[in-house]
Amino acid sequence: MVDLKARPYYLSDEDCKWVQETMASMSAEEKVGQLFFQLTSSHDEEHLRELMEKYHLGGCRYNPAPGAAVQEQNRKLQKYAKVPVFIACNTEAGGDGACADGTLIGSGVKIAATAKEEYAYELGKMSNEEASAIGCNMAFAPVCDIAYNWENTEIIGRAFGNDPERVAKMSAAYLKGAHTIDGFACAAKHFPGNGLDFRDAHIANNVNDFDLDKWEATYGMVYRTLIENDLDAIMGGHILMPKVAREINPQLRDEDMMPATLSPEIMTTLLRDRLGFNGMVVTDASHMVGMTNRMKRSEMLPLAINAGCDMFLFFNDPEEDFATMLNAYKDGVISEERMTEALTRILGLKAHLGLHRKAKEELVPTPEFLQGVLGKEEYKEMQKRISNDAITLVKYKDKDVFPLTPERYKRIMIVHVKGNGGAMGELMKMMGYGGGNPAEALKEKLCAKGFDAFIYESPLDVMKKQIAAGEKPDINIYFAGKNAIADFVKDMDLVITLCDVSSGRPSFGMSKGGGEIPWYVFELPVVVVGCGQPTMLADVPQARTYINTYDAKDSTLDALVEKLVAGEDAFTGVDPIDSYCGLFDTRL
Repeated sequence: MVDLKARPYYLSDEDCKWVQETMASMSAEEKVGQLFFQLTSSHDEEHLRELMEKYHLGGCRYNPAPGAAVQEQNRKLQKYAKVPVFIACNTEAGGDGACADGTLIGSGVKIAATAKEEYAYELGKMSNEEASAIGCNMAFAPVCDIAYNWENTEIIGRAFGNDPERVAKMSAAYLKGAHTIDGFACAAKHFPGNGLDFRDAHIANNVNDFDLDKWEATYGMVYRTLIENDLDAIMGGHILMPKVAREINPQLRDEDMMPATLSPEIMTTLLRDRLGFNGMVVTDASHMVGMTNRMKRSEMLPLAINAGCDMFLFFNDPEEDFATMLNAYKDGVISEERMTEALTRILGLKAHLGLHRKAKEELVPTPEFLQGVLGKEEYKEMQKRISNDAITLVKYKDKDVFPLTPERYKRIMIVHVKGNGGAMGELMKMMGYGGGNPAEALKEKLCAKGFDAFIYESPLDVMKKQIAAGEKPDINIYFAGKNAIADFVKDMDLVITLCDVSSGRPSFGMSKGGGEIPWYVFELPVVVVGCGQPTMLADVPQARTYINTYDAKDSTLDALVEKLVAGEDAFTGVDPIDSYCGLFDTRL
């Protein structure tokens, strides 16, 4: 069923013997434990010891933390593991996906905007050098989805754009970069392909409605390319594929249609039989509604394994989920044949990484090694180069705006437009993640160039100050705060509307006559900058000049200011998606 001497394993006879002997020595509990990837909730040693000794985990993910703390956690995990454990990270945009003090290199869409495959290679290499230094041995990356739908906020900034050929080449380049690191694997995501539906599988269904021919020419081509480049593993997405599933199994009823992670038509027939993928498969997170809304959890766990997934991502309740899977195995719901197949792939990949040849204390590098890798200057320089090459002048209707000079535009007003990051965004802010204020940073950089830049204070901000001072807020400021156009524009020469939106839609103050929404694009020059999600033209279609920077890191804002001052020819980035969002009015 599994050829351990073929790609992606290439095992020797000795390695194959280790896989078989290890499997033969396992108890039922140890076999079931290998099927689980768990999210660690604490670095406490007793907690980590219980995970490994009671639940016999096959793999672990963890919450954000500084590199030294993650490294120490990983050392404890391997210490108590009978079989070396996969430790995975989300290095899809840089080492900051492995630890809080890792280096952001650039998101998928930002790399795509440079049109340079070598940057995707460096992303795979550099981000996972940092990950490996803290003891990780697997990346849940690259993101090889295709950004067809601009309203899909789940992957619009993470994928390598909307061109299948570019996605295939850059995903393969990332994989090659990661494979320069000894003992490191990649799990590409999210099979069979996100990016068509506008909905987020974390909170709703997600549908890929391509038929088989169309899928083969796009997503299928991407995965075939990766498989041919020795892709180690695949993360299955909770994505419904009704047309493809029905082409494979014409007897399927609508009510029997399952997301890919629960569908044998997709995970076995399409992935294994048609694409010939011999590597390991892990589900995406099992708390996502795209997976949980189809049946009881007690039915879902064994079905994911029976559908063709080898590992299940995250317990809900460890005791309950472990017992559910164990009972399914003991009762024959998960057959011995299927268990053997899954374990062969899991252990085979561990052998391919050479984990079985290392002593426990060698599985995680020393703290001294970490200091020599984390935050290398060459990583930071790469980030700067990518920022310089990626920034994209998408729309430029008023050809005389650039270059910006203090002589032409002394007074620059910066309007900071924020997004609604939702509950997770608020939690990350509470935990201290999310960076500083890009509007303040941009103001300082412009002032250093001789401009007199200032940040716009909205009527709503004024009212908040009144309330904080114990005063009764003046509602008229918000609802009737209009003034003459001449009065509004007299204190500024140019406006930069900074759309700081990482997901979803921007949150405008909506005040009457205020400055949050650039209604005044014909009254004075306005430059709209998307420094997060690259689809802000849909919300500010009246923009005459629109730029995507893809993030608001310090080096990115440095590059932006240099280009604003240099002029139109300084912008070398190419639009990796349709930043006009397929809308008529965004091009006016």
